[in-house]
Order: sequence, then structure tokens, then C-alpha cells
Amino acid sequence: MVHIHEDRCTGCGLCAKACHEAAIGIIDGKARLLQEAYCDGLGNCIPVCPTGAITVEAESPQIPPDFSPPIPGKFVQWPVQLALVPIQATYFEQAQVVIAADCCAYVYSNFHQEFMKDRIILIGCPKLDSPDYGEKLREIIKHNAIKSLQVIRMEVPCCGGIEYAVRTALKNSGKNLSLTVTILSINGTMVNV
Repeated sequence: MVHIHEDRCTGCGLCAKACHEAAIGIIDGKARLLQEAYCDGLGNCIPVCPTGAITVEAESPQIPPDFSPPIPGKFVQWPVQLALVPIQATYFEQAQVVIAADCCAYVYSNFHQEFMKDRIILIGCPKLDSPDYGEKLREIIKHNAIKSLQVIRMEVPCCGGIEYAVRTALKNSGKNLSLTVTILSINGTMVNV
């Protein structure tokens, strides 16, 4: 960011003419930074200033008082998109598998903390994804020693498709696994657990 030292500025205006972004202007006989956002920090104004009144200084970022640093994700495996996940994988062994409608992670702010830690996550959209996930889920359940299943879906009707696919796959796999369903409202709260 450009910094103008008023005590050295004579108000000659050469810096304002050299500034291609119109970030500098002469006000009350002194050069002033008119808009910080306009300044590109390249310093075209610096070499034209006869008194050395302009310098480029690194500014500390202004952090809003309610800022929280990003929390790392809780992914145990990759990929997570149901269409891309292999039918057999070592990470499925004795795993708690969460099958979620992909909107859920955007609606529920604590999705990573509450649903992903030490779990395998599979995501999909029953409305927009082209494959029927029932068959693939059946094969995943059948060919792996999965510990439990949890479906996380939105309250909207189209999300019922992911729950239906998991229930059908579990039934057709011939396995008896624990299955829980969590439904989220469109405003980010749990409708049921």
C-alpha cells in the first residue's frame, strides 16, 4: 500500500498525474490517498516524487472481530463423491459410513465437526446426479465390513431419494447394519436425529 508522508509533501501533484488508478489526489495542498482500494501498490507515483514523500509499505491485514480461522476438514478418504468412490476399499473396513446429500455440508455449519470425524463420507445428489445410487451402495455394503450407516439429507422431497437408495441397498445387500437418518431443514437446523 502506498503511504504518503504529509510532512515531506509539497503538493506538486506529480504523483497524482503518475497514478494510473486515480488513487491519489491533491487536497488542501497535499497529496492524499483517495481510495485505498484503487491503489495497485505498484508505486508509479514513487519515482516522480521530488521529495521522497511516498513509500510503499506492507499493511497488516485487518481482521474482523468475529473472524475465526478456517478449521481443517475431517476427510478420512478421497474421493467422497459417490459416483467416484470405488466399490471396495480398505477404508470401508469397520467404518462408520455417512451418506449425505451434498447440500447438507453447506446448510449445516457444523457438518464437519459433527458428522465427519473418524467416519467415511459419501456424498451425492439424488436429483441432479444421473446414476441410481442404490446398486452401487448395495455393492459397497455387500463387499465391505462396514460397521454402521448414517444418512444425512435435507427436508426437501428430492432428498428422500438418497435415503430410499440407502435403505434399498441395505435391504438388498443381505446385511444387518445399524442405520440412522438425520434430516436437516433448509435453514440449517436438525429436523430429527
